[in-house]
Amino acid sequence: MLKPRLIEEKMLILLRQGKISKWFSGIGQEAIAVGVTMALNKEEYILPMHRNLGVFTSRNIPLHRLFGQWQGKASGFTKGRDRSFHFGTQEYKIVGMISHLGPQLGVADGIALASKLKNKNEVTAVFTGEGGTSEGDFHEALNVASVWQLPVLFCVENNGYGLSTPTKEQYNCANIADRGLGYGMESHIIDGNNIVEVYTKVNALAQSIRENPRPVLLEFKTFRMRGHEEASGVKYVPKELMDDWAIKDPVLNFETFLKENDFLSKSESTSIKAKIIEEINKNLDIAFAEEAIISSEIIELDDVYHEFDYKEFKEIKNTKEIRFIDAISDSLKQSMERHDDLVIMGQDIAEYGGAFKITAGFIEQFGKARVRNTPICESAIVETAMGLSIAGIKSIVEMQFADFVTSGFNPVVNYLAKSHYRWGQQADVVIRMPCGGGVAAGPFHSQTNEAWFTKTPGLKVVYPAFPYDAKGLLATAINDPNPVLFFEHKGLYRSIRQEVPADYYTLPFGKASLIKEGHDVTIISYGAAVHWALETLENNPEISADLIDLRTLQPLDTETIYKSVKKTGKAIVLHEDSLFGGIASDISALIMEHCFEFLDAPVKRVASMETPIPFVSQLETQYLSKNKFEPALKSLLEY
Repeated sequence: MLKPRLIEEKMLILLRQGKISKWFSGIGQEAIAVGVTMALNKEEYILPMHRNLGVFTSRNIPLHRLFGQWQGKASGFTKGRDRSFHFGTQEYKIVGMISHLGPQLGVADGIALASKLKNKNEVTAVFTGEGGTSEGDFHEALNVASVWQLPVLFCVENNGYGLSTPTKEQYNCANIADRGLGYGMESHIIDGNNIVEVYTKVNALAQSIRENPRPVLLEFKTFRMRGHEEASGVKYVPKELMDDWAIKDPVLNFETFLKENDFLSKSESTSIKAKIIEEINKNLDIAFAEEAIISSEIIELDDVYHEFDYKEFKEIKNTKEIRFIDAISDSLKQSMERHDDLVIMGQDIAEYGGAFKITAGFIEQFGKARVRNTPICESAIVETAMGLSIAGIKSIVEMQFADFVTSGFNPVVNYLAKSHYRWGQQADVVIRMPCGGGVAAGPFHSQTNEAWFTKTPGLKVVYPAFPYDAKGLLATAINDPNPVLFFEHKGLYRSIRQEVPADYYTLPFGKASLIKEGHDVTIISYGAAVHWALETLENNPEISADLIDLRTLQPLDTETIYKSVKKTGKAIVLHEDSLFGGIASDISALIMEHCFEFLDAPVKRVASMETPIPFVSQLETQYLSKNKFEPALKSLLEY
């Protein structure tokens, strides 16, 4: 406990000197971080917060690396891309927080699920504060952990204030531990300032959980003696409350206890402090002497995604005519057979077979451990998938409808998308997104929301239009160690058939398909809109067009687009999404920037109305871009 305390005291001096940019103090809470960490085995994961310096020091991370991290040096863990404790390290089995607090709770579920699937008898400990328990992620993560009986220690540090908001304005129950009852979960209240009590109780619980996997909610009663961060101050805290907690200082009280019971002499105490201070100063000198990071666009861009060594599998001898939906199902099944530990998670996907029956029969072949019905909690399940990836297991998450991803939006765009860039951890997750209109399902079951994700660096976005592409691209998505949003248009599920190889095969990302060739105009599209374009060309055989099916939107095959546009001189981009902010806007801008001198007309965009997608068929028909395409195409050709 003394080491993190002395480090913090030094950091507060450096902060005032302007040598570090920010500091979140854990002074007064050291017993929790140290006690929990020492109760766990070194191979068991811990997911700490920004006040848990004792977790990092108890796992014996070299101090110069911690100091380098806080100064944005290369010796840190994020190459200067994220600050303070926002990092993870597989070497020390620590997974740091993100500023949104809640997602790490669900990530702990995923790591614990991996432990359970691999029969490793390990505990995962995850920290949050009393303020974080108000987030939906907390409730979702506890519910999933309880339903699946995952070996997680949920450690809540109740220090009285969420920044400046007191607990009475944060929740309306006597104790956070009382919530355990609502989740059918064992819970305990622990004196967070008593290192003996923390270690003894957590150690006993950890041993019990290893033998009998289950989640446990722990509420540590404690207090922070500094502000939320140093700029906040503590003026909002009554002086008498500060004074009461000052006499409960976990470091000073334990030192007194050791001395009074002849475990520690005054000279030993002085020696220990001197050695730690010497270690701190020595490692600070190392960190300060390190050169600043030299920025490189190439390195930055290369680290957004984990390297993916695409392997082509071609098995085209035996083919069969199948529907789009069958291609998805076949690809999933064959990938489950290839990857022994691949897990599929989603609502109603097990015995029921999913809302669209894509996973019907999977549970009989692969079992409930790998085909997992989930509670209705998209955020926690995406986070669980991230945790599985950290623990080395691939997973697929089925959004029952693409629209529902909004309930899990934060972990998709802030956790999955950024983890590799931040600390080199791949998010080996595929999120299946049944999407699209034309089925009279209304505003909450018919969106095609791919543009939300093509905007987010770190995600890959796939959107096939044909069964052949769907099967091969899904196999590639599952092989890819990066997070992939895989869009499946519901309107195509049972309406499109094609000869498809019966065996397993893959198709590369970033390679568009040139479906038709012509010389008058380039048509660029994807998903169901490709079929609308085909129908238009069939009805107008005099139009000579290149028809490009993009297939993947991120990465985007700009080479095929530019080559075609330079040949035809005219381009029209058709998609089902509404116009403003859709991917057609970016494709249009790219063409204007790279092919301007070859253009004989402005690039045309055709998209659906700027409204939510309506339910009743006549309104939905009016909304969709399908009937707008032919007149727009002919107008462009006449330009």
